[in-house]
Amino acid sequence: MPSANANQPRKKVVMITGATAGVGRATAHAFAERGWNIGLIARGQKGLADTKAEVEERGGRALALTCDVADADRVEECARQLEETFGEIDVWINNAMLTVFGRFDDLTPEEFRRVTEVTYLGSVYGTLAALKRMKPRDRGVIVQSGSALAYRSIPLQSGYCGAKHALRGFFDSLRCELLHEKSNVRLTMVQFPALNTPQFEWNLVKLPEHPQPVPPIFQPSVAAEALYWASQHRRREINVGLMTAVIIWGNKFLPAFGDWYLGKTGFDSQKSGEPVSLDRLSNLWHPVENTYGTRGTFDKKAKSKSPYFWVSAHRGVVAVVALLVLAGIAGGILAAVAA
Repeated sequence: MPSANANQPRKKVVMITGATAGVGRATAHAFAERGWNIGLIARGQKGLADTKAEVEERGGRALALTCDVADADRVEECARQLEETFGEIDVWINNAMLTVFGRFDDLTPEEFRRVTEVTYLGSVYGTLAALKRMKPRDRGVIVQSGSALAYRSIPLQSGYCGAKHALRGFFDSLRCELLHEKSNVRLTMVQFPALNTPQFEWNLVKLPEHPQPVPPIFQPSVAAEALYWASQHRRREINVGLMTAVIIWGNKFLPAFGDWYLGKTGFDSQKSGEPVSLDRLSNLWHPVENTYGTRGTFDKKAKSKSPYFWVSAHRGVVAVVALLVLAGIAGGILAAVAA
């Protein structure tokens, strides 16, 4: 383990999976801008090298680790290498994912298993590697990239929706165990809206049309800031985007309506109207080494801010202001009545 300079505070360490594009790459930027040491996990060597360079440009330090998160032994080895290089892991962010756009009965068993192994078991294995180090120290934070789809599934992404639901159940179970043990290790899940990431360019498609995120769409930087915020604040879950909250709460009270509505609209809303390119590549089994950044091809439709997230993150302040406003209104009414 590297020796620390007694005159300087130890720089904090974060591990980010799925770190070479989209939300993972944007999250690496967010932590780098705060001066963190960062472990980058992904399969593609070019994407890792590019992200590492961007981290260092922003003032952070990075260790690039080639890893398929479906391999539990390799995830564990990456955790060991990161701590040998930078010291104790403070935050672990499970972000790696895969999806297949298509009807369930058009997927092969191998394709469905692959989505599950990466999106669900990859996060389980990351959590296991993080807990192995955090529990003996009685500190640390594990942040899960979630989705509104962890509560309300949509058609054409059965494997991904199933994995996100499973992750929510897994985190709930593990959180209870940590509370029982009076552990100070903390779990949090950030539920995202649709995001303008490159996944729509490289995930396997079994549709005649190019897929698109269901509006409203946000830029990956919004998700990245939410992941960073969640790592620094005690919050069980936090939603990004008003529609995420509407979807989650709507599904609690009107799940059958959601089934009916998505059965009518959920197919067309995920189709861009553009034909799938004949030379389209898929990252299901192997990384796509083309140059991808944080954003996808939906910049014109994507929002760079989420007012709802700000309100949710500052709910205490918002509640105080609301009470003061109500008190002022009540005082005005009483004064008018007394007059």
